[in-house]
Amino acid sequence: MKQDETLRWPTNLDRAGIEKRLVEAREVARKHGLAEFVAFFDQLETMSAAQLGANVVAALTWLQDKPEHRALAMQLEMVAMNLKNLSKAKKGN
Repeated sequence: MKQDETLRWPTNLDRAGIEKRLVEAREVARKHGLAEFVAFFDQLETMSAAQLGANVVAALTWLQDKPEHRALAMQLEMVAMNLKNLSKAKKGN
């Protein structure tokens, strides 16, 4: 996550794009010692679309009372807007 990046809300992220953003968020959380947040996405590459979606929602819930981590919440909100794309990819296979 780039601190000075203008916030963009892409709505066409595919699984790779979603994973990229979650990996970035996970590594920022790891640097800040947020082990519980890291645990939500430690095995994200092997998660089903449903598991990934559930963990995004769970992590957002966990962040609700932690305004000091708003940047992480914003990344997850962006990912959440794209979760519908995970099911689209499955239908195409």
